[in-house]
Amino acid sequence: MARDDFYLTAEQREMRELVRAIARDRIAPLAAHVDEAEVYPDESLKLLSDQGLMGLYIPEAYGGTDMGALAFCLAVEEIAWACASSATIYLVQYAGGWPIVAAGTDEQKRRYLPRLASGEITAAFSLSEPGAGSDAAAISTRAVRKGDRYILNGVKLWVSNGSKASVITLFATVDRGRGKGGVTAFLVEPTFPGFAVGKLERKLGIRGSPTAALHLSDCEVPVENRLGEEGEGYKIALSVLDGSRPAVGAEAVGIGQAALDAAVAYAKERQQFGQPIAAFQGVQFMLADMAIAVHGSRLLVHHAAVLVDRGVPAALESSMAKCFAGDTAMRVATDAVQIFGGYGYTREYPVERFLRDAKITQIYEGTNQIQRVVIARELTRR
Repeated sequence: MARDDFYLTAEQREMRELVRAIARDRIAPLAAHVDEAEVYPDESLKLLSDQGLMGLYIPEAYGGTDMGALAFCLAVEEIAWACASSATIYLVQYAGGWPIVAAGTDEQKRRYLPRLASGEITAAFSLSEPGAGSDAAAISTRAVRKGDRYILNGVKLWVSNGSKASVITLFATVDRGRGKGGVTAFLVEPTFPGFAVGKLERKLGIRGSPTAALHLSDCEVPVENRLGEEGEGYKIALSVLDGSRPAVGAEAVGIGQAALDAAVAYAKERQQFGQPIAAFQGVQFMLADMAIAVHGSRLLVHHAAVLVDRGVPAALESSMAKCFAGDTAMRVATDAVQIFGGYGYTREYPVERFLRDAKITQIYEGTNQIQRVVIARELTRR
């Protein structure tokens, strides 16, 4: 029995065991090929869809299971243990789909949520631009209303799932002079006139997860595809990030746990000076510190997710979880490579992939420097 079983419900434990079995038996064997060939993990995602796992955050009325943020984080961790690329695609479904749950009209929910829950379509979240990354209020993509349409013009960057998504929660400004007060959210489909997918990034890690630029050239978006009211987009974006940052933390925990498990197994097998290297105190202390950090990260993620589920403001805890877990994943993966020695630097073993995959968890959904800004701001407000 896992040590966190006492605070999980029977339903949450059952769901986690299902995801764990799929991830370790079916997804993990595909992960090296997904990374090496930089291919979209269709088979892995279908395995999750077939078990009804795409709709954990979606209300039952729209085809989901409405299990909440903690359940979603449990699933993300298990998938990330096996394949960080698959986990990224999976968690971006939440970032792109949750705004529809939180701010969508009933018509928008009926149009998109059942298909997201079934895995028929994929969602994406598009906020960043060439001149607006951490400074989300500085976006320059323009949205001008003309009758029953908005005309969007601009370039969006770093859009995970951008080349595969059938619906993209995309942010533009109706009045740049109003700063964050002009930011407005739209549900954009790739079939809309004036929409085009730009270059796909060639990345250090999560190489099976497509990251695309999007080009909007007089892109026509129906008024009924505006999400919320004009000027509410910044508030919607922040609420999504408060919910999605624990999921990124969960991805980091999964990567860190995979690196720890690999390092422990190798240290018990690798012989030097007539004994396993796990018998040397220097290695033992490394493994102990790795385990402490991974476990602490998991508890922070679970705590933040529970607050989200209870509707409690969680900006502070979400940023703590994402920041600490991301830094932990990078440190633990680096130590795992060190324990493997020269072998860890080769593609013969998976720890070099864990190291490359871990880095992104310190960058996306707000860099860990931005998380520290949020944490400090929340502390001084209280």
